[in-house]
Amino acid sequence: MILYNVTTSLDPEIAEQWLAYMQNTHMPEVMATGFFLKSQLCRMLDEEEGGITYASQYYAVSLEQLEAYQELAAPALRADMDKHFGGRYASFRTMLEVL
Repeated sequence: MILYNVTTSLDPEIAEQWLAYMQNTHMPEVMATGFFLKSQLCRMLDEEEGGITYASQYYAVSLEQLEAYQELAAPALRADMDKHFGGRYASFRTMLEVL
């Protein structure tokens, strides 16, 4: 199993709006692609001063499935995120093998 983790640091002014968008729109849309088995959203407890950081996590059966998601579905979903919050957040992505 592969864990796809997207860590996002936010401008505190958009935190509530971003969280609602993630829970009600973005994460359901990611799951609707059919590439992932489950997802979860976590808030980091050891945040840097003045920032709010979340980790959105998605579980895929294989690395090939994650790569297909990144090629076929992710560009449009990222563009929609930028349309709503562009310039007010920074994300980085990691792929982990669940042992």
